[in-house]
Amino acid sequence: MKHPLLLLTALVFTSSMAADGPGELIFSDDFERGESQETKDEPGNGWGTNSRSRAKGHKQVDLKDGVMRIFIHAEADHAVSVTHPAEFTDGVVSLRFMLEDERDSLGLNFADLEFKEVHAGHLFVAKVSPKSVQLQDLKTGNMRLDIREARQAKQKLSAEQEAAVKGKDKIFPHAVETGKWHELVVTISGDTLSASIDGKPAGTFSSPGIAHPTKRTLRLAVPRNAVVDDVKIWRKK
Repeated sequence: MKHPLLLLTALVFTSSMAADGPGELIFSDDFERGESQETKDEPGNGWGTNSRSRAKGHKQVDLKDGVMRIFIHAEADHAVSVTHPAEFTDGVVSLRFMLEDERDSLGLNFADLEFKEVHAGHLFVAKVSPKSVQLQDLKTGNMRLDIREARQAKQKLSAEQEAAVKGKDKIFPHAVETGKWHELVVTISGDTLSASIDGKPAGTFSSPGIAHPTKRTLRLAVPRNAVVDDVKIWRKK
């Protein structure tokens, strides 16, 4: 159940964003629903997960008390990925989140599975942890197919590849109190990725991969645990 004060805060926040023109609201989810069973992921509303392929089908996503709890299973061989279609060029994603442990983190990973020059469609990511915010261009950096394949094969990167991965991420010190709800807003405009937490700027980063013409999928990337609520996606263009 959502706290009335948090609901009021979210309403004011959303209204102010609307006044500033974040674009067309193309998706919204408050997770106020149940599941038909408790053994497999059943997030509903168009969400998908990687639990079947990466965690032997074990449950890693649970809807409870009007929020989505994401937790990695002991048999998983990859971070939990909770995905939803989100097609836009420029846009805004907002959500409420809670990290319950200093080891937890939450990544908003934007992807285009139709783009085959990077691994698994990875374009860029905004990652929040209790001590920092990391903004990273994956398309022209670590997930560029030739770079990733060379690293997987433990080959030395060429001079061009070494140059390509440099400067493709930036980490901003930013304390996020664990055990409490926070509001995250991620804005994509041209080649610039910006994040704010609880209405305060947390970091801005510009890099070519962010300007990829079509972002098709939002992935919530969770290597350990995170709690998420009130996801909204706007398309500016």
